[in-house]
Amino acid sequence: MTFASSDAPTRPLHLVSKEGLEDWRLGLDARAQAFVQASAFSAGAGQVVLIPGETGEVVAAAGGVGDAKTRARKRFVVAGLRANLPEGAWEFQTSLEGDDLAEAALGWLLAGYRFEKYAAAPPPKAMLVAPKGVDAALLERVAAGEALTRNLINTPANDMGPDELEAAARDLATAHGAEVSVTAGKALEEGYPLIHTVGRASPRAPRLIEMTWGSEGPRVTLVGKGVCFDTGGLNLKPGASMGLMKKDMGGAANVLGLAHMIMDGAAPVRLRVLIPAVENAVAGDAFRPGDILTSRKGLTVEINNTDAEGRLVLADALSLADEGASDLIISMATLTGAARVAVGPDIAPYYATDASDAAALEAAAAMVRDPVWRMPFWLPYETMIEPGIADLDNSPSGGFAGSITAALFLRRFVTETPRYMHFDVFGWSPSAEPGRPKGGAGQAIRALYQALPGMLEK
Repeated sequence: MTFASSDAPTRPLHLVSKEGLEDWRLGLDARAQAFVQASAFSAGAGQVVLIPGETGEVVAAAGGVGDAKTRARKRFVVAGLRANLPEGAWEFQTSLEGDDLAEAALGWLLAGYRFEKYAAAPPPKAMLVAPKGVDAALLERVAAGEALTRNLINTPANDMGPDELEAAARDLATAHGAEVSVTAGKALEEGYPLIHTVGRASPRAPRLIEMTWGSEGPRVTLVGKGVCFDTGGLNLKPGASMGLMKKDMGGAANVLGLAHMIMDGAAPVRLRVLIPAVENAVAGDAFRPGDILTSRKGLTVEINNTDAEGRLVLADALSLADEGASDLIISMATLTGAARVAVGPDIAPYYATDASDAAALEAAAAMVRDPVWRMPFWLPYETMIEPGIADLDNSPSGGFAGSITAALFLRRFVTETPRYMHFDVFGWSPSAEPGRPKGGAGQAIRALYQALPGMLEK
């Protein structure tokens, strides 16, 4: 997922909209005009016409980007051209500039992603020379972070348990000179009781993975839910609901992808990544509905559904983050089905305690085409997570405001850090779109990477 060498011989790839088709065609020589006319090229999104030279060889191509309505509805329209072009290096011929040109170039890179762990999936042979005016290194960095996130989510749970998630974190740390420490198994009982309780029924030991990097700048802590598979525990999920549960570590995958971007770009921050990695399994020592557990922070939690385990493991990790004098804490988790009902699979709903952080994020999200939507920490709903018999309820009854009550639950564990953001991501593309194949997906990490410098200046 890189650009072609700037020294490579290239052919022009004209990016043509339906609105600009006629003007573009009239600018061609008579022979090319006749060929394009005969080819029935209409500049539809993803449509390609190869333009031959005098001896029949392909000397240029035109790629359709559709009409304004199509471009407004679809991100990365240009990415759909790549698979339809022949081998070789291409160079955009377009009036696009600024953020629009960067989106087109990034979409091209993302269209090169393939998950090849279990079956051959040859990448497209068409390459692109980085357009003038874009930050090629930044786009390659972002594409690599997205690829890491996708690979981790796409790997099935038999090959992506807590051990393998730890190994992925260690590999990333080695690549960037970061440090990793891990607390695992029974050693979790004293300091991280909720992580231990959720993960103890699995033969794959639960653990808290901690990565640190950087010695100067603001302190940023990323916390990612690493539930490598979620059966639902004793509140067992139906079979159909377990089908995608390999992606329940999508929060961890997203924070590792974002961590790659931050470290590879040598951002001036002190970065900490915390991942509670567990498998929520069924066994004789599984935690039960009705149990009351005591968290690292000392808050007690009544368990009303063992399938609401993600907020439990995050609670201990967030408590640790809150003890570390962070300037900003960000948690990411595939936490609630309610978030999907609210905004669907394509938008990352988030919560923020600081309005200026939210404004910076939303400006960045629009710039890099990484959609987010702010949800409220709605204080009147606090009573919904207070069962009376314990400090907190992990699964309030009633079925209302599920994403909000989960976010309120998590915020109870961040009391010393004024700036906290939580993302309730899906981490999955249910159908293929240009630059976004069906499968694991990064959400909000491109927006966060774009927004962080401005957010941390204050």
